[in-house]
Amino acid sequence: MSSSGFALQQAIFQKLSSDAATIAALGGTRIYDDVPARAEFPFLTFGQSTERDWSTGTDAGQEHIVTLHVWSRGHGRKEAETAIAAAREALHDQALDLAGHRLINLRHEFSEARRDSDGETFHGIARFRAVTEAE
Repeated sequence: MSSSGFALQQAIFQKLSSDAATIAALGGTRIYDDVPARAEFPFLTFGQSTERDWSTGTDAGQEHIVTLHVWSRGHGRKEAETAIAAAREALHDQALDLAGHRLINLRHEFSEARRDSDGETFHGIARFRAVTEAE
């Protein structure tokens, strides 16, 4: 059986890559697990993820924390916050198809935007919590 964490990441990638508002906010399908050299800003990356056992007496399950990052060089926070809002709308409480697993829920937990230490990049963070079960 495939990893539920990887299946969740694939489903999130698929959803964001086909979401018109997210693509518009990023200026294209700039969604990466591994950022290519000289990537054009803004872009979204997969950050830290954690997976915990969430099994019941009868069903195997996992709890996931997934962090998405938006990197922007726009003037001010607006570009980063717009991309975060689009991703939140695309994912929060949505039913995604996971290979070999069932998504029980996917909820936005928090978002923030701040200036990065380089002084020119804005960094947006969005964290989501999901629960999955094996099919």
